[in-house]
Amino acid sequence: MKTSVTFPSNDLALAGILFTPDDHIDGRLPALVISHPGGGVKEQSPSVYAERLAHAGFAALVFDAAYQGESEGEPRGMENPFQRAEDIKSAVSYLTTHNDIDPDRIGALGICASGGYVPYAAQTEHRIKGVATVSAVDMGSVVREGLGRTQDPAILKALLDQAGAARTAEARGAAPELGAWIPDNAEELLKTATRQFRETFEFYCTPRGYHPCAVQGWVLRSVDQLAQYDSYAMIELISPRPLLMIAGSEAESAYFSREAIAQAAEPKELVVIDGATHIDLYDKDEYVTPAVAELAEFFGKHLAG
Repeated sequence: MKTSVTFPSNDLALAGILFTPDDHIDGRLPALVISHPGGGVKEQSPSVYAERLAHAGFAALVFDAAYQGESEGEPRGMENPFQRAEDIKSAVSYLTTHNDIDPDRIGALGICASGGYVPYAAQTEHRIKGVATVSAVDMGSVVREGLGRTQDPAILKALLDQAGAARTAEARGAAPELGAWIPDNAEELLKTATRQFRETFEFYCTPRGYHPCAVQGWVLRSVDQLAQYDSYAMIELISPRPLLMIAGSEAESAYFSREAIAQAAEPKELVVIDGATHIDLYDKDEYVTPAVAELAEFFGKHLAG
């Protein structure tokens, strides 16, 4: 069953969908907060996982981040990692007030960029009793170093100069400058792009995963906030709560999960889905099915009554 909900985060109303098991009658459910990728919205990969995890007996809350999707916040498209972490904590707060949810059995799942935001939030959010990620990415690292850490340092310097200039322009009354998650000339870029870029385009820009609220642009001055953010700097603080990270064996982003698990304290587990790329784990049944099985077992064990 799906129910549209709203809840506050820093005085902004966030739009969410609460999935619950169809056969639920009474008693308090274990619950999961599921946070979306950068440029994504709640109706895409988060709902793919939420629907399946509801069938496994969990309540699952998906939501649009502040400034994005159907949630409130101006300027539209802000990608503030610290607000993203606050949104996750606010989603937990919402679940603790729900009569059908057991406030002592709440976990969190982050996909892609939220595979960084969720562990970051959970480092200091003890109400999250179990932490999981799928295709995790540290957006701070991506901005500073590029995917694969091959970016020329001059690029970050230029981006930070641009962010500062954008702040000055906004102070003088200009509209926020937007960057594109997927550039307008993407079809031309596809000829030489990486596999992850090609698959990202296929997911977000074709009927496979397209949603009108997704990938509409991000505020360029977000760069100076992202550049100083580190998803996993204090990941050991999640312990003794459990951590599960799921990555595809063919994912260009898999090094984030490997390194985070190496840095985290026990209990921790890395699960590699054979043959899957980063984007495959968003929605492809042959890869989502084993990922959900791992998540259901993990949360079933650690959110047990």
